[in-house]
Amino acid sequence: MGRKSLKEPRQKEIIKAFYKVAKKEGLENASIAKTAEVIGINPSLVMHYFKTKDHLVYSLIEYILDKYLLIYKIPPEYEAHPKKALLEVIDNIFSSKWNTLFDDSVSYSCYSLAFRDKIIKEKYKNLLDALRERLRLLIQDCKDLGILAVEDPALTADIIFVMVDGAYYYLSLVSDKREYQHKLMQYKKQALAILNFAVASELVQ
Repeated sequence: MGRKSLKEPRQKEIIKAFYKVAKKEGLENASIAKTAEVIGINPSLVMHYFKTKDHLVYSLIEYILDKYLLIYKIPPEYEAHPKKALLEVIDNIFSSKWNTLFDDSVSYSCYSLAFRDKIIKEKYKNLLDALRERLRLLIQDCKDLGILAVEDPALTADIIFVMVDGAYYYLSLVSDKREYQHKLMQYKKQALAILNFAVASELVQ
C-alpha cells in the first residue's frame, strides 16, 4: 500500500505550533524559527509548507474559522429539532465556550492586519460570513417551521453577530467575572428578543 501524504497533518501541526507561539509571545513576535523550535523541526521544513510568515498567518486565520465553527457543534439528538439546535447555538455563542475557543489577543492581532493586507481582509471577511451563514441556516429552518417570526433570516443572523463582535470586544476589557457574566446574559436576552420566539422571555432565567 502507498504511504499516505503527511502534508496536511504536518501543516496542521505547524499552524498549531505557530498559534501557541503567538498566544505566548504575541503575533508580532511569532516567527518561523520559534514555530519550528516548538515542535522540534528545522525551520527549513516549516518554510517548505509556508514560505513566509504571511503564509502562516493566512493559514492561522483559516484555523481560527475551524475553531469558531465548533460553536455550532450540537448534541446529535438536537439535529432533528431546529428550535433546540438554535437555542443550543445561541447558548454557546453567549457563553464562556465561545470565548475559550481561540485566544482573543491572537484573533484581534490577526484582524488588525486586515487593514493593511488585502488577502487577510478577504480571509477575515470569509470567516465572519461563514459564521453568519451557519446561523442564518438555523434561523431559516425555524422560520420555515413557524417557530419564530423574523422577516429576513440573513439580516437577523448578521445583527446577532454584530452584537457578538461588539460584546466580546468590550468584554475583553472587563475583569470582574460577575459583571462579565451579567452583561453576557443581557446580550443573550437581546439576541433572543431579535429572534422573536413566542416565549422568548421564558427561555432565559
